[in-house]
Amino acid sequence: MPPESPTPASDSAVAKPRILEVRTQILKKNDELARDLRDRFRAAGCFVVSLVSSPGTGKTEFLKQTLIRLQERGGLKIAALVGDLRTDNDAARLAESGVDVRQIETGTMCHLEADMVERAIEEASWDCDDLDLLFVENVGNLVCPSGFDLGEDLRLVLVSTTEGEDKPLKYPTIFNTADVAVITKMDLAEVLEYDAEKMQNSIQDVRPGMRAFEVSAKSGQGMDEWIQWLTDQAS
Repeated sequence: MPPESPTPASDSAVAKPRILEVRTQILKKNDELARDLRDRFRAAGCFVVSLVSSPGTGKTEFLKQTLIRLQERGGLKIAALVGDLRTDNDAARLAESGVDVRQIETGTMCHLEADMVERAIEEASWDCDDLDLLFVENVGNLVCPSGFDLGEDLRLVLVSTTEGEDKPLKYPTIFNTADVAVITKMDLAEVLEYDAEKMQNSIQDVRPGMRAFEVSAKSGQGMDEWIQWLTDQAS
């Protein structure tokens, strides 16, 4: 009996690489769950905002000041999730705002996924019908979070005056998956000789028409404008 013929070279050449197949399946599963989450949030009337940035941008302080100002306005029921590889330090800082906060420890993972958000809400026993706003602070990373939908209504990408005005050009994918940009640490702009026009041009080169707020969580610069815009989006 003749030996079995080997797989033709042309067939093996078109076979999908295993690592790509696994990643495709993971993304498909995440996207399906994110769509379900978004439907649930919207049915409950809960507006969800996620924040992404590199480490050291001041994301947690910006979110803390945002939560404090929203609390001062009153009338909104708010909660927050925050992702980090280790420690609940950021959750403790955000809890100082008076908002209910839960930490998601990701271990070795450099980003949050939709199932982590779903599980954290279940473990916190939060009823989305009781929430007007839910914030999700992602792990500090400008690469991996871009590929994972979390079911949010609005994604913020933050970049600080300390990072260089060409940051959007270096990380275009994350800016293209975000809805709005926030430029932080404006109180340091003068001493850093920060070029506001160059930063805005970098953002517009990557994402034409993208709204970009200039803020300082420390001095309060730009925070009122940001809060008003956010509440308009959520209403």
